[in-house]
Amino acid sequence: MAGAIEVRNLTKSFGTFCAVDDVSFEARAGEITALLGPSGSGKSTVLRMIAGLEQPDTGRIWVGDEEHTSKTPQERRLGFVFQHYALFRHMNVRQNVGFGLKVRQASRAEMRSRIDELLKLVGLAPFADRYPDQLSGGQRQRVALARAVAIRPGILLLDEPLTALDAALRDRLRGELNRLLRALGITAIYVTHDQAEAMELGDRVVVMQKGAIAQIGTPREIYFAPQNRFVAEFIGAANIIEAPIENGHLVLPGGRQAIGGNAIMPAAVAMIRPETIHVVETGRAPLSGVIDSVSFIGDRQRLVVSGVSGKPLTIDAPNTVLAMAGERIGLLISPDAVRLLPPEK
Repeated sequence: MAGAIEVRNLTKSFGTFCAVDDVSFEARAGEITALLGPSGSGKSTVLRMIAGLEQPDTGRIWVGDEEHTSKTPQERRLGFVFQHYALFRHMNVRQNVGFGLKVRQASRAEMRSRIDELLKLVGLAPFADRYPDQLSGGQRQRVALARAVAIRPGILLLDEPLTALDAALRDRLRGELNRLLRALGITAIYVTHDQAEAMELGDRVVVMQKGAIAQIGTPREIYFAPQNRFVAEFIGAANIIEAPIENGHLVLPGGRQAIGGNAIMPAAVAMIRPETIHVVETGRAPLSGVIDSVSFIGDRQRLVVSGVSGKPLTIDAPNTVLAMAGERIGLLISPDAVRLLPPEK
């Protein structure tokens, strides 16, 4: 099993701009850790420091029991998959995959065996003699992945590897990449700005904001128990409600919503995910509102309902629910589905 990666208090500035501000986390051995955040949040800079392509101003990097902070990229023996493949255009698929093995002077028999094994694993055995210009974007990305793991690195670093692909291909390759990384049993750090990629691939997700860590947790923890408003709104759709609390209820224009407990607060901020709100008959519901719009989005329909809280609520309902714009409906929300958020600093 590959070693864990531990990042301790990493800081990196470019001129007067602080790109990474006191970042610490652990990428556990054999797991995929997703670094997720918007553009400019510092996630790629963290990855480049782990790879040795950038030196931190302060902080330390450990792989297993060995410190890597001052090591060169060559000494770290990490695999790296870039966004734009970086394949050698004058080499065919077999030669690209075997490049690292050739540099390390592996025997011909070892090279042949390892290359054949990886081409079969990534589904490119029939394309071994083709050149990068003769491949699709998805095939090139799989060549880049096979080349990165050919030398059996202890760690694999992936910097937005699917961003350059179209949406349909990106969705398909996300599943393939998940299968390949699990099959390899490798410790991986995966940088992305795409929430769906991070949630599907990551055993744990490190959410970054403005160079700092906003939250670390499993995909389920990040989604259902965000620790602040930024994470709540960045990860999936979220209804953010501002209302007072009286005797364990949010006091809303459309009714009272139980949250549990007996707290009284003059102002609170709560998050409710759209799929946790259930449409029921108005007589059975503690909340009610009027449907502004109904949108069909494939496996469900999205309702926008006004009059419940200070601003319209978004609700994801099954297609079996009959809903029309202008109709008054009742809403039922479990107290457990209401997440209170700390006040913003």
